[in-house]
Amino acid sequence: MAIVKSDIEIARSAAKKPVLEIGAKIGIPPEHLAPYGYDKAKLSAEFIRSKRGAKDGKLILVTAVSPTPAGEGKTTTTVGLGDGLNRIGKKAIVCIREASLGPCFGTKGGAAGGGYAQVIPMEDINLHFTGDFHAVTAAHNLLAAMIDNHVYWGNELNLDTRRITWRRVMDMNDRALRDIASSLGGVANGFPRESGFDITVASEVMAILCLANDLNDLEQRLGEIIIGYRFNKTPVYARDLKADKAMAVLLKDAMQPNLVQTLENNPAFVHGGPFANIAHGCNSVVATTTALKLADYVVTEAGFGADLGAEKFFDIKCRKAGLKPAAAVIVATVRAMKMHGGVAKEDLGQENIAAIKAGCANLGRHMENVRQFGVPVVVAINHFTADTEAEIQAVKAFVVAHGAEAILCKHWAQGSAGIEELAHKVVALAESGSAQFSPLYEDELSLFDKIETIVKRIYRGAEADADASVREQLRQWEDAGYGNLPVCMAKTQYSFSTDPHLRGAPVNHVVHVREVRLSAGAGFIVAICGEIMTMPGLPKSPSAERIHLNGHGLIEGLF
Repeated sequence: MAIVKSDIEIARSAAKKPVLEIGAKIGIPPEHLAPYGYDKAKLSAEFIRSKRGAKDGKLILVTAVSPTPAGEGKTTTTVGLGDGLNRIGKKAIVCIREASLGPCFGTKGGAAGGGYAQVIPMEDINLHFTGDFHAVTAAHNLLAAMIDNHVYWGNELNLDTRRITWRRVMDMNDRALRDIASSLGGVANGFPRESGFDITVASEVMAILCLANDLNDLEQRLGEIIIGYRFNKTPVYARDLKADKAMAVLLKDAMQPNLVQTLENNPAFVHGGPFANIAHGCNSVVATTTALKLADYVVTEAGFGADLGAEKFFDIKCRKAGLKPAAAVIVATVRAMKMHGGVAKEDLGQENIAAIKAGCANLGRHMENVRQFGVPVVVAINHFTADTEAEIQAVKAFVVAHGAEAILCKHWAQGSAGIEELAHKVVALAESGSAQFSPLYEDELSLFDKIETIVKRIYRGAEADADASVREQLRQWEDAGYGNLPVCMAKTQYSFSTDPHLRGAPVNHVVHVREVRLSAGAGFIVAICGEIMTMPGLPKSPSAERIHLNGHGLIEGLF
């Protein structure tokens, strides 16, 4: 039996090229790259500005079915497709998010792809990388410190400390910090109050970083952050505390995209990483728009399944940045289809055509949803060695019956050679001119009607439900001029409903909105549905227990 290398072993054995050489492939002069060592670099703001008048390439979104514990491989497919496009002679750039330390040391693992479709240096990308997440953490917590400092020194803005909404963040899963009491210990430490921590990727600062066009836009958005309310219930902004400019200083370098390479030495921008639930789950606008000026094709991804990631990519990122995707790839696996068809994880190794046919309802729903945005679709079947030919054909037959094509992809094991067919199909779709992209709803629709549109048309729910207090809060924000903002739905990624155990393609469920939050700087309203955690906890046996340095000082256990 052949020994299968781990992701980190494959990445470590790669023949990397100098990052300046990778930049030269896409026309970036060395003076506009700030190297972080040999294999990663920041792209200068000056170069980005110089390319704004250039023609755009084609934007390809990679999304997926509703995720399962079996794994789907969306990032792996994104990277593999980028390599595949370059293999067939197209100039392509991959654009993905950076990894959070929380999932790396928790359950999910890193975000650099897998097998022979990875971005490298894998260890750096999954750990501290170029420090962007630490900069976001520092900027967020600077604002938190200035809030408490303002209250300590007399509270000139008349902040109601019971209505301070700005919490602190850290880039690690730590359930003990979800709800805390701060400023204990006496007069010298300030005024005690209840607060808490979120994970850094859930910070509005992260969302702002990934939606801002440049440093000026970044600073403006930071100033628009609402940190809490006065006793008369009027909002207090970060600019009122004079925190916005100092926050922008901390984020100056983090604002610039990071250039790295794939295992096959093709360029990739890895930049930003907003939570795919509480925020929009896409890499930065500045990385994507810059890549479009430098390549024929830009392959990017959005978090979780298409009901969350693709919907937010279309309705928030594309709307805000004026992007028009040319095609979408929906990643599915035989294993995921079986799980959506009711098969337990421990039984996935057994052939089960009936379960696949039942589970494909989930895939079909995602295909219909993406098409609602006017974007043509192809399905990528991410191959696992236990998949049988009959199972693969069952998925292909379902997709054909629903008016699209499913292509078996073996990029995990074979790199770009295993995904050439998909690359050719993506080119054909993108060049066909069939994309007629438009968001799901108009800006002028009321906020609650936007929520209900998503619930009915994307989740296939019977209705959106909310208490009178939630509806009143939405009306108040409309009166304050925020009614034209898009909505960001925060719900479980595992189901179209708010019940994570309801797999497949449920219909006529009620989606209860228990809370709404205004992210005024990022420019969207968050609708929180069901049990969503903005500070995850570690599992019983976290990955951190298996991550270590070997006898040669090399990292082991990252995946």
